[in-house]
Amino acid sequence: MPDVRVAEPVPIGAHSHLLKVLEVIEETHDSRSVVFEIPQDQAEKFSYEPGQFLTLRIPSDRTGSVARCYSLSSSPHTDGVLKVTAKRTADGYGSNWLCDNVEAGMTIEVLPPAGLFVPKELDDDFLLLAAGSGVTPVMAILKSALARGKGQVVLIYANRDEKSVIFAAELRELAAQNPRRLRVIHWLESVQGLPNREQLEELARPFGSFQAFVCGPGPFMDVSTHALRELGMDRHQIHIELFRSLAGDPFAPTATVVSEEDAGTASTVEVELDGTVHTLDWPADTLLLDLLLEKGIEAPFSCRQGACSACACILKAGKVKMLVNDILDAQDLEDGYILACQSLPMTNSVKVSYTE
Repeated sequence: MPDVRVAEPVPIGAHSHLLKVLEVIEETHDSRSVVFEIPQDQAEKFSYEPGQFLTLRIPSDRTGSVARCYSLSSSPHTDGVLKVTAKRTADGYGSNWLCDNVEAGMTIEVLPPAGLFVPKELDDDFLLLAAGSGVTPVMAILKSALARGKGQVVLIYANRDEKSVIFAAELRELAAQNPRRLRVIHWLESVQGLPNREQLEELARPFGSFQAFVCGPGPFMDVSTHALRELGMDRHQIHIELFRSLAGDPFAPTATVVSEEDAGTASTVEVELDGTVHTLDWPADTLLLDLLLEKGIEAPFSCRQGACSACACILKAGKVKMLVNDILDAQDLEDGYILACQSLPMTNSVKVSYTE
């Protein structure tokens, strides 16, 4: 692929930041970790929870740039840096660019950490199921649970072969340091073939009361969640990380769009975020996220396409219409979750909260 570089990128949106690359780590023959320095004056903006991700602006010779989401493999409880890990895929422009071009000293434009693939309590017992680079957010959860929690941690980790195991040495070290709390179960396709539902069900059976977190390629997540449901796990025990390719540009400046006929029509929205309640006029044709950002309210977001859940909040009162929803399932909707980046008001008064 072409060698596309940006020596000194310039932020194109008010909500993005430039981070310096401290180190590039070769994890396997086809995966790299990129370690970022956290500027002291931006430490609060880049505070994060285990399981969250960064959205990176990747330069492109065709479109100028593309946006790609990469999970943080670092833990906020054990690491003083931000680290994302990418594995090459055949058609993965972003992952190939990161593996081929990123060097220490470069700067990359990023959006602050986001995502809901996060444990509510680190003291829980965890069953982590990962395949390939899906281990990235799982690794952050695993390290955080061992450092700050008290429960058991079980990792079922599937890979093509032994040389494809990302974080192999680190996992061996953590298992040796925590023999009574951490159990790592490797599954190698070269030895055992692809895992099926029955096999994963038997591996997971002793841990049916644990909180399960699943990340990996689509077929692996499908068979894993099917196995967990067959075990009788409650829906609220099963947490799935989903990423979809981003077609738009979440780095571009936001702009509210109000038609002339609706310019004078507005609902009232009450938004609870970070302990503060904001009451705003909400024009009928303005997306909630755009409204918040234009008012200077730092609401979380990433893709702005209804595909990543970073902007999810809970509808407490009133009704909204979501233009796109590629991420929330039926249970999420029943629990009241909405996507701020896709929501328009449908009632005169609306209340939402970013905390449960």
